[in-house]
Amino acid sequence: MAFELAKLPYAYSALEPHIDARTMEIHHTKHHQAYITNLNNAIAGTDAEKLSIEEICKNISKYPVAVRNNGGGHYNHSLFWSILSGSPSSPSEKLLQAINTDLGGMEKLKEEFNKAAATRFGSGWAWLCVQDGKLKICSTPNQDNPLMDIAECKATPILGLDVWEHAYYLHYQNRRPDYCAAFWNIINWTEVSRRYESAL
Repeated sequence: MAFELAKLPYAYSALEPHIDARTMEIHHTKHHQAYITNLNNAIAGTDAEKLSIEEICKNISKYPVAVRNNGGGHYNHSLFWSILSGSPSSPSEKLLQAINTDLGGMEKLKEEFNKAAATRFGSGWAWLCVQDGKLKICSTPNQDNPLMDIAECKATPILGLDVWEHAYYLHYQNRRPDYCAAFWNIINWTEVSRRYESAL
């Protein structure tokens, strides 16, 4: 089964003013679609065609670099779209408790996560993950993610922020920290909480 680009569960304009509609449309229909097209080409005729994107990521060291880059791009963006929302939400009680216990509270989470995102050199991602039952913040280069067996921080991601320039440049230009700060206004905490429960 070839991978396909899923429709977003909200309009491209739903995240304004934090992420503009034009950026969302280009990011989704051009960048994410390109990762899917290239991934399908890279795995055509191989056993990987029968696997989920999660299974591919977990054994990424077995595959060529084209699968790593494009498979990571597909997984990362799929997660990213799912944890965004134009409607306000809050973390579940269980997730909030873990944020307080494992990370020192919501303000500390924002501070450490924004630092991981802003200081990732070049292109990459910042992540909130579950590792051995505890919350952890880390970042990965390019389209790598913590699910991959080659990742420095092996964990299950529940929240991710794309810090490739294509994710924010039209609106924020070189002001990545402003983009990171705006991100907290458009998080779908219901989905992040669901992913947290699932990771446990």
